Formats: sequence, C-alpha cells, structure tokens
Amino acid sequence: MSLHPDPTRTAPARTLEPVSPSWLTTLCAVTAGFSAANIYYAQPLLAMIERAFHVGAGSAALVVTAGTVGYTLGMITLVPLGDVLDRRRLVVRLLTVVSCFQLASFAAPSLPVLVLTSLVVATASVVSPMMVAFAASLAAPEERGRVTGKVMSGVLLGVLLARTVGGTLADLAGWRSVFLVSALLVAGLAVVLSRVLPTLPTTELRSYRSLLGSVLVLFRDEPVLRLRSCYGFLTLAGFNALWTCIAFLLAGPPYRYDATVIGLFGIAGAVGAVAARVTGRLADRQLDRVATAALLGAVLLSWGLLALDGGGLLWALLAGVVLLDFGVQGMQVLNLSAIYRLRPDARSRLTTAYMTVYFLGGAAGSASSGLCYAAWGWPGLCVLGASLAATALLVALLARPTER
Repeated sequence: MSLHPDPTRTAPARTLEPVSPSWLTTLCAVTAGFSAANIYYAQPLLAMIERAFHVGAGSAALVVTAGTVGYTLGMITLVPLGDVLDRRRLVVRLLTVVSCFQLASFAAPSLPVLVLTSLVVATASVVSPMMVAFAASLAAPEERGRVTGKVMSGVLLGVLLARTVGGTLADLAGWRSVFLVSALLVAGLAVVLSRVLPTLPTTELRSYRSLLGSVLVLFRDEPVLRLRSCYGFLTLAGFNALWTCIAFLLAGPPYRYDATVIGLFGIAGAVGAVAARVTGRLADRQLDRVATAALLGAVLLSWGLLALDGGGLLWALLAGVVLLDFGVQGMQVLNLSAIYRLRPDARSRLTTAYMTVYFLGGAAGSASSGLCYAAWGWPGLCVLGASLAATALLVALLARPTER
C-alpha cells in the first residue's frame, strides 16, 4: 500500500517521512478509535457517577447527553475547517483540548462541571471523522476504499472497546481513573501526530460563514452525496432502533439476562470491523452498486432472523445482530468511499454533510423504536427495522448509476 498526497491537489505538500505507509494508516485508525471512544467512556460509569455526586439517574445521564450534543456540534462547526486549515495542526490542537478537559473531568468537583467538560471533550473528539478524511486524502485513488475501511475499523473498535475497557478500569481503580488514562493516552497521540503527520495543502478561506454555507451547496449539487446520505440515514435508523430496545427483550422472558450479559451482546460489533475491511476493497474495485445491494439485502435478512419466534430464539437473535452490524458498518465504508471521490478539496465538508444526515437517522431510529416497542413489542420493532432496510434496498435498486 502506498500513501501520498492526493494527485488532484495542485499546491505543494510536505513529503512524507520514510515510514511504513501501513504504519501511518494504522496510526490514523488508532487516533480515530481513541477519539471516538471518548464519547462512550461515560456510559458504563453512570451508576458510579450517580452515587459519587448523590444525584438521580436522570441527572447522571446528562453526561452522556452532553457527549451526543457536543459531538453533533463539533461535526457541524469544526469538521469543515479541515478543508481550509492545516489538518495536522488542527488535529493536534483538538487532541490537546480533549486531553486537558479529560483531566478536568478526572478532577470534576460536581456533576455540572463534569457535564460541561463532557460537552467540550465530545465537541473536540470530532478528530475521529477528520482522521478518516485525512487518511483518504493521503491514499492513492485505487487504494482509498481500503484505507478508509481500515481507519473506519479503528473507529468501530474504539466505540466497541470504550464501554468494556471503561467499565473494567472503573471497577479496578474508580470511575475517575477512566478520564485520567484517556487524558494521558490522547496527550501521547497528540505528541506523536505532531511529528509524523504530513502537512496537506488547503483551500482559501473567504469567511467561516461561507465555509459552513458551502456544506449546504455541496449537498444540493452532489447527487451521490444525497444518495449515500439517504442510505446512511436509513441504515443507522434501523441500527439504533435495535440497540435502543434489545435490552428490553433480553431483560424479560425467556432470557432474563442481567446488565452484564446484555452488555456482552455489544461484542458482536466487532464484526463491523471485518465488514469495513472487506467493503473497502470492494469500493477500490468500483463494485459499489453490487456491494450496496448485497449489504442492504443482508440488513433486510437480519431483521427476518431477529423476528423469528418473536425474538425467542437465541441463535437467530445472535445471527441477526451479527448480520445487521456487518451490513450497516459495511455500508458506512461504501458511503464514505463514494463521497470522497467527488471533490478532493472538500472532503471535510462532505464528511460534515454526510455525517449530519447519518446521525439524524440514528436519532430518528432511537425515538421511533421506543414508541414502536411500547405499542407492538419486539415484532413491531422488527417490522420497523425491516421497513427501513427494504426502503434503502428499493432506493438502491431504482437509483441511476451515477456512482460510476
């Protein structure tokens, strides 16, 4: 694999240091994973935070809510800057902010302070999508899908391991230790990246307002961006619908699992890392349309497995979770690979446009699934998920082959 600045850029860029290109891609994946993990560390700590500050569960949950709000805010306001500022400096400075405010979280004297620091940490943690776009800009065109897939697998593993590692570390050394360890790791990454990341050329910034406005212009002008955003909206809506309500199913009959066993179902998310690698290679071979139909078909099939016997078959439930995760995460890599081919000088803004719609889909799926499950139970949830998957597949079959 060879990484080099995108050949469509005309401005000079600093030559890469003589390090293994594979190592550089791995570093991008590790950075993206650690950045994404910062948003999820607090989830298994909420009960401990509740006891430490003598507050209710609803108040403690504000720490996680602040993370979601902050990440969305950073996606809209910070990620577009990657097209007009030195990405290396931007990434290093944001990681420095994350490290400093994770130290503040470690020492937080009250819940409001912890909520505020969580908001800032999540806002600056948009380094994760920035690293995906950064790696894509460094990759040769024929290897961009593979590189994107590798970095995305780092993101997925970071999200997966954040809850497990965070909970384990909290049991061993207390919940505050999680934020301290995160601060030290992120600070170390910032030092390494400041020395090894190349400097890429940027475009001229007329005004910050026009930069944000250009995100909407890209969405208006690029049909592939709109199409891939549609896929992202529908697939993440179904994915979040499952993970919002599966705990209700597993806690009740016939399973009656406790919280620890229910949490282990998240290990199935590791399959998404495999999907990211495989679909990245398919994107490099220009097999997007075939891979899209296959992955969306897999997502639709997964809901059929999840619905068997009203969710009462453990093997079908596990198979459905694995297949759904494989399809959704594979689609994420295909979507990003497709939009990164559009405009090399606007990859950060393309990321902002796509990911904003993507997370709106996730929010819609979470909200609608709760109402659906309350009204019709697990079968109703499966109908909702299957309808979303079928809609995405129908769109894929009817869409014109603009991606070619």
